[in-house]
Amino acid sequence: MDQRARRVSSIAGATLAAVVALGGCSGDTDPSPEKKPTASGSPAADKKKPDSDASASSPASAADRSTAEGAVAAWVTAVVKQQPEEACLVMAEPAKGSTPAKVGSAETCGDGAPDRKQIDATVKQLGESFTPKPPSADPKVEVAKAPVGGDTAEFPADKITVDGQTLEKIVLSHSTGVTADQLDIKVQSSRIEDSWYVTNLDFDIG
Repeated sequence: MDQRARRVSSIAGATLAAVVALGGCSGDTDPSPEKKPTASGSPAADKKKPDSDASASSPASAADRSTAEGAVAAWVTAVVKQQPEEACLVMAEPAKGSTPAKVGSAETCGDGAPDRKQIDATVKQLGESFTPKPPSADPKVEVAKAPVGGDTAEFPADKITVDGQTLEKIVLSHSTGVTADQLDIKVQSSRIEDSWYVTNLDFDIG
């Protein structure tokens, strides 16, 4: 495996660090039993979100967080378009024990956020690996439906497309010495307070 492949494989750790960095905003979880999975493309206005949710994080109003697919599509789109704040706003850390869930906000994701430089670097690295050739100014991201287990859903890279190319093939096109059977990428989305966020990236090159 060459240096490029090793660098790509290390991106997951940086992404998880950025997720954890969202500790400045927290809230109680309120899992909803209703399942509303639908296929989704680029971020669109979320007309179904209650007014209280929409006002809680208005900078992310362009992201469809009513479904797991919508959250993942919004996140991938923001990464490819190199929009670190938008990517951060759709990321979250689920509740753990007595520790409440933490979601992206203007305070934790904006220009003056303490961890903004780290988030910028992470999104830049991911964007290089997630951008298809040739790149487009307005990438179309589509995410296939996935089974929802409780309040989480997982999406393999071959179920996510950017301008018609699977994320798996795009990442492979930016790496050498790596084959499809060695690459295992999954994006996890979790429901927090009845909205969906990207909560984990499993990026393994074996």
